Amino acid sequence: MTRGAKVKTQAAGKTQPLKLARARAPVAADPAADSTDDVESRLYQTIFDSVLNQRLKPGTKLPEASLCELFGTSRSVVRKVLQQLAHDYVVELQPNRGARIAMPSPEEAQQVFETRRALESAIVALATQRATKRDLADLRRQLGKEHSAMHTADQVTWARMASSFHHRLARLAHSPILERYLGEILSRFSLIVALYEPPDDPSCEHDEHERIVDCMERGDAAGAVRWMKTHLRDLESNIVVKRNPPDSSLANLLGLV
Repeated sequence: MTRGAKVKTQAAGKTQPLKLARARAPVAADPAADSTDDVESRLYQTIFDSVLNQRLKPGTKLPEASLCELFGTSRSVVRKVLQQLAHDYVVELQPNRGARIAMPSPEEAQQVFETRRALESAIVALATQRATKRDLADLRRQLGKEHSAMHTADQVTWARMASSFHHRLARLAHSPILERYLGEILSRFSLIVALYEPPDDPSCEHDEHERIVDCMERGDAAGAVRWMKTHLRDLESNIVVKRNPPDSSLANLLGLV
């Protein structure tokens, strides 16, 4: 993201329902061949990944009937998955109104920032202690691909690669619990980015990723933590979590402003 960029937001308007888009939905050729667990896993991961990649925006409605048809499954399966997504703060369940992709408030966004700083500081410290030379070489190769994508790929692809750097650090920490928590935090962070960040701005600084790896290669855990905190604070500074009052003037509504 360009440093110093400010976000101009308006109060959330009407949300749009999830549309039937068979070209994108991973419908099985023979849904009956899938076990219930397979369908649940596929449905959960499809929605989760679509949020992470910002295809599903905050506030998007998820009609049960549409999901049943797209995935060839029953309402009971869809409801179970939506409840799990709600437990993971990806979806909001509204009485008599169904499910929609969560819309983090400015207060929730601030809590996510604080939690992510603490969590990733612990992760990078452990990763520095536990990563092997081969692990670090693989991390360097990933940074090379990330650098190339920054100049050649679209914003969604670049954002996905930048996010994968943080996931890889969690794996190098060899702590499944921290890795699971990071997955939840990054999904909530993606919602914040989709809601508050300007379009076409990558949400990570590649140079700061390189500085973190420099410290890891030297075995400098404290330095890696300092760079991680700097990196995350830079991300936060470019996402202004403030809702401006909507401009309901006739000129604005007619698109004349």
